[in-house]
Amino acid sequence: MMKDQKNLWTRRRFIGSAAAGITSAVLLPHLATSCKSKPVTEIKLGFIGLGRQSMFLLSGFIQIPGVKVLAGCDVYGIKRKRFERRVNGFYANTGKAVRVETYEKYEDLLARADIDAVVIAVPDHTHAMIAIAACNAGKDVYLEKPMTFTIREGQELKRVVRDNDRILGVGSQQRSDPGFQHAVKLVQTGALGTISRVNAYVGAPPIPYDLPEEPLPEDLNWDRWIGPLTAKIHFNNQLDPPISLDPEKDEEIWGAWRWYKEMGGGFTTDWGAHMFDIAQWGLGMDKSGPVEISPIGDGTEFISWKYANGVIMTSEPFDDMLTKGVKFWGENGWIEVARGYFNASDPKFNPPAAASSDDSGPYETRIPHQVNFIEAVKHHQDPVVPVEIGHSSCTVCTLGNIACDLKRTIKWNPDTETFVDDTDGEATRRLHYEYRSPWKLV
Repeated sequence: MMKDQKNLWTRRRFIGSAAAGITSAVLLPHLATSCKSKPVTEIKLGFIGLGRQSMFLLSGFIQIPGVKVLAGCDVYGIKRKRFERRVNGFYANTGKAVRVETYEKYEDLLARADIDAVVIAVPDHTHAMIAIAACNAGKDVYLEKPMTFTIREGQELKRVVRDNDRILGVGSQQRSDPGFQHAVKLVQTGALGTISRVNAYVGAPPIPYDLPEEPLPEDLNWDRWIGPLTAKIHFNNQLDPPISLDPEKDEEIWGAWRWYKEMGGGFTTDWGAHMFDIAQWGLGMDKSGPVEISPIGDGTEFISWKYANGVIMTSEPFDDMLTKGVKFWGENGWIEVARGYFNASDPKFNPPAAASSDDSGPYETRIPHQVNFIEAVKHHQDPVVPVEIGHSSCTVCTLGNIACDLKRTIKWNPDTETFVDDTDGEATRRLHYEYRSPWKLV
């Protein structure tokens, strides 16, 4: 499909509105109500998982006024050293006397009474376990998406967050992006009329692990990296990509664990946690979900999700370039939205013009999502993506993978979060797996 360049909302334009209004993040509806208590003025952060995504997050969080980064944790020694170097270097350049410490075990970081909140950016299979431990230790949590590896993990994490009265924000940063916000507003205000279908393209489901075994680095604790997984997974450096310090060289690829079903959910969860999340938001299905999920197969190339109101969402692309994004089809027209891109059937649906700004640097660091989390912690109020929304969006992704794994259509009750007509129990068994000893979920 050819794009009308007049309808494209460039990355440069929407970044301008985000960068120019960092304080506007505190005015989001989730933070606009009265505070439960007097807000704190300084948040002391610890980072658990010090890989590529964590370095992006660090570069954002450490610059937010009122934030002090005190600790980091990773099972890979050289990545702990990189973290120390970067944090100490930042504070040395700003003239602040801050001492950062690092740990191999996340339990040691969580034991520190001076840490208010933690940023968790580890492989998906340890998200829930570490986040639950953090909440039980009295810490607030910024958790990378997808929120959990299994649906039951999400159920338990949701309960623990509320039982401990903690703040948990999920790294679905597109919710803090004015381009996606505009698209959702069009849908929810009825500008497009009744929505009949949604294309939310993200990519393929996970595949079985097939990387060759490679020598294990001496400073990588592989047993702790594996954590609760029961499958025998040998080391390959694509799972935890190498870095160097002298000369300094960061990871050249994303950790490949996300593409393999033993450790991750493929594109279905990795990008689905962004694009299916936007579709759910637009359709008013936050904290809910679909009722029927059909897999790839039987002549179809794409997963489909059917909602109780008849709306169908598919993982089908909306253009020949396979853009990862969302297209809403309504009776009055359609809109397409992706990172740095907006297109519509009618110019009247286009976003308002915004001031231009530099668009250099990674997407994760140039929107006010992290500011929103810090303000939520200070005011002890839910951020823009709280635990319940993170869970429902993650559940949509995981249901797609379960249907593909079973090679049949499955039925789901989003209110009870149980499968319907699961006569052989195979779908229900995929809600979770038994952790290997001594690891525990709760």
